[in-house]
Amino acid sequence: MSEDVTYEVSDGVATLTLNRPERMNTISGPMLDELTRLLVKAGEDREVRVIVLTGTGRAFCAGLDLNAASKGEGIGSSSATFGATIDLRNTPPTVLHALDKPVIAALNGSAAGYGMDLALGCDIRVMAAEAKLAAAFVKRGVLPESGGTWFLPRMIGWAKAAEIVFTGRTLSAEDCLKERLVNEVVPAGQVAARARELALEIAANAPMAVQGAKRLMRMGMEETFDTHVQHVYLQLLPLFQSQDFREGMASFLEKRPAKFTGK
Repeated sequence: MSEDVTYEVSDGVATLTLNRPERMNTISGPMLDELTRLLVKAGEDREVRVIVLTGTGRAFCAGLDLNAASKGEGIGSSSATFGATIDLRNTPPTVLHALDKPVIAALNGSAAGYGMDLALGCDIRVMAAEAKLAAAFVKRGVLPESGGTWFLPRMIGWAKAAEIVFTGRTLSAEDCLKERLVNEVVPAGQVAARARELALEIAANAPMAVQGAKRLMRMGMEETFDTHVQHVYLQLLPLFQSQDFREGMASFLEKRPAKFTGK
């Protein structure tokens, strides 16, 4: 098992940490595989209600490992094989997008290229005040390969997304907050604590309801209102039969905190 991505579960929160600080957490081929495996693991673990994705050191993720690529190794190198040999269903951005469990990006430092796309693929982002998002794809002769061209227009509109992508612009934390690309900006030393605080607040709620809400929000981005209403109704039916629904009603009437079991 690689130590380049670590995994820890506590109080219903799974923390996945990119752990390659000497390389600013740039992504290697083995890291891609390990990150996918751990995201799937967290998604399948009934004890996990929320996922936090973060990094060690001064960067969240500085993108793909271009140093290795320049040496003819790994992702983006001339020796790498693409096309039919890559199963895009099993890449981290695709797996991340398919997760029903909420994912919080704790941006301990800057995110560039692939790292930026990875952060945008999360549901909530808490960013260090000194950190930046660098959409430097076109400056390297590539394009946002891991979801950026899908996320950015939906998040901030076509014109602003076009400006950022076409110029390869680097955004400060203040810029990101202004454009609503992140939820909060806090001092670097508070990022992990704030992300965990949010994760625990979410984890205290009924997990099937939270996951159902995320699933429907994702579906709603592509549906008409009438179709979406039908899907909402179908999702509600099993929730009405759940123990958590009864617990939610009882706790409200009894004026006490709910104890949800995910059943």
